[in-house]
Amino acid sequence: MLQRCLVMPLGGAVLLGICALATMANADSGTDARSLVESLADQAVHALTEEDVSRGERIQRFREMFTGHFAVNAIGKWVLGPNWRRATPEERDEYLNLFEDYIIAAYVDRFAQYTGEELRTLKTTSDGTTTNVFTEIFVPGSESKPIRVEWRIQDADGTPKIVDLVVEGVSMGTTLRSDFGSIIRRQGGKVSALLEVLREKAEELKKAG
Repeated sequence: MLQRCLVMPLGGAVLLGICALATMANADSGTDARSLVESLADQAVHALTEEDVSRGERIQRFREMFTGHFAVNAIGKWVLGPNWRRATPEERDEYLNLFEDYIIAAYVDRFAQYTGEELRTLKTTSDGTTTNVFTEIFVPGSESKPIRVEWRIQDADGTPKIVDLVVEGVSMGTTLRSDFGSIIRRQGGKVSALLEVLREKAEELKKAG
């Protein structure tokens, strides 16, 4: 369940959304947020889809890109929910490291599957705290319906960072929070149970390929 749920919401946005050439469709408010999405997409296409890049180098590039554009710790804490308060300081530190490592390991190899998907920015909205960038991802020449992806962005110390992705109405953060919480509840409320699952998954994925 854990791996499947990560693949669905993140696969559509991190793989297709990041591996896309962002095209600005309008000039309304939210320029910084739209620029973040555009920059991230352009960087990924140029840095992560080269055929002669080693897997180790691709992992490093993806890590820098992911931690540079996503509010990784904030996302991780929110995903853990009330269990964050129950975790020991040691468990919190390990969890945040595993959260980052798992997502990187799970998706770094998928960049080799890039086939020219394009991302179009439709509009942006803001409530003063969060800027939402609404986009659609499509394959040129394909009759498939474009995938709707909403990028939720907030300022972190003056720097815009992605805090959530909503793919076809499904929130990445909410899905992970539900799955992580379910694992912990099944094991009597022990955060250590989730850490064990994340360790195993991360190791499996690091060895793959």
